Amino acid sequence: MNAVKKKRNYRKEYDNYHGRPDQIKRRDSRNAARNALKKRGVPVKGKDVAHRNGNPRDNRPSNLKVVSKTKNRSYARTKTAGKVNRSS
Repeated sequence: MNAVKKKRNYRKEYDNYHGRPDQIKRRDSRNAARNALKKRGVPVKGKDVAHRNGNPRDNRPSNLKVVSKTKNRSYARTKTAGKVNRSS
């Protein structure tokens, strides 16, 4: 079976998702969380800053943790993008 790889349309992705005001606010909040941990001296290079409750707008220090990129991006997500993590 020959799989034809389609070219990604980055402009369409931006228009439909990344450029939406609500997504811009979430991205801004994720960046703020990362910068807050860096300012406190937490080593974040090469890692992701994870929100324990899955809400990127909740930047309380108790809700943030530094994990590997693989670990953070492996959580199953609900329709509302909340993390489903029964182990921690």
